[in-house]
Amino acid sequence: MTAEQRYDLPAKACTCGLRFRPGMAASLLRLPAADLTDRVISLEDLCGARARELQSRLDDAGSSAERLSILSNTVRPPAPAPNAVQRAIETVTAHYGDIDLDWVARQAGMSERQFRRRCLEESGLAPKQLCRVLRFRRACELGNRGLPWGLIAAEAGYFDQAHLIRDFREFAGATPMSVFSNTTDGRFG
Repeated sequence: MTAEQRYDLPAKACTCGLRFRPGMAASLLRLPAADLTDRVISLEDLCGARARELQSRLDDAGSSAERLSILSNTVRPPAPAPNAVQRAIETVTAHYGDIDLDWVARQAGMSERQFRRRCLEESGLAPKQLCRVLRFRRACELGNRGLPWGLIAAEAGYFDQAHLIRDFREFAGATPMSVFSNTTDGRFG
């Protein structure tokens, strides 16, 4: 997701979801990554009868831990040898998006333009957008630790606090302070 998404859920609804590492959803779901970006697709639309069986097992589970176990055992990523683009995406991810993309492209043996096209195919995001999402996720991790926002901005690779706030408004729909003060346990992300 590259923008705020809101969902109306019934009271006491039990939800679960999966977050894929960048570049992994397309190979697992066997769809082009760009077709998945910023979309909510029902599992039944993706998997048909297998999804209905999984939904039944999840509904019958007695706890969140049991649901997690069911999902973990059901969703097994394919194990192809990582290609140059996937290794490059992993490098970008390991640096939380705070990395020179020209250097990453050269290390992957590609031009900047070729890397942009291949990253979009593999992850659903252009490299710069992927970096923004990863930086935002890093800021959320640091925000969960209760660090000062100026330090969070610097540690996550933002130019300044205003830059961080702009990304929070785009990705979370609110400022960092309001996001973290409105969560039930003070944690976000």
